[in-house]
Amino acid sequence: MPGTRKLGRPTDHRRAMLRGLVTYLLEKGRVETTVTRAKEVRAMAEKMITIAKDNTLHARRQVLAYVTKEDVVKKLFDEIAPEYKGVNGGYTRIIKTGTRRGDAAEMAIIELVEPKAAEEKPVKKTASRAAKKTASTKKAAPEKKAEKAEEPAKAEEPVKAEEPAKAEETAEEATEAPEAAEPVAEQAEEAVAEQTADATENE
Repeated sequence: MPGTRKLGRPTDHRRAMLRGLVTYLLEKGRVETTVTRAKEVRAMAEKMITIAKDNTLHARRQVLAYVTKEDVVKKLFDEIAPEYKGVNGGYTRIIKTGTRRGDAAEMAIIELVEPKAAEEKPVKKTASRAAKKTASTKKAAPEKKAEKAEEPAKAEEPVKAEEPAKAEETAEEATEAPEAAEPVAEQAEEAVAEQTADATENE
């Protein structure tokens, strides 16, 4: 929780350290430090940017009481705060970079977020969007039903076209059947004639 971390330092030392880190962040745009310090710096830096959005004498005096350099305060009021005019919070991001060699402390980079990236946040669905979605689904449902109704009709068409072809094939088979039967009948007649000839010779 912001403001409750002691960071292993006495109060006056901790405040001076955080003031220096916030000033450097606003001046350079990014700072590399430990994760716990970065979380404390984020809370104070975002507070300073929020105060600077008012751009009043009282706000300027509040920021001057915390930020240690006057030229950084001028930059905050003239350049940084106007860019975040339409954004409510989320001015900084913390990127973890791994552990520090020596004491294995978790390191991170804290930097100011670009205003365009801060503005592009996920918007909750409104009632009008939900209504449009339901209307589009209703329109899509009859179209799907029409497609399903067309599918059986398409399936029936090739069947009808195939029926005459099958009838022609059966007719051709029927015409070929007598032609195939003629040689068989001739062979049977020859066999009967031979048998009768043999019978007459034996007599």
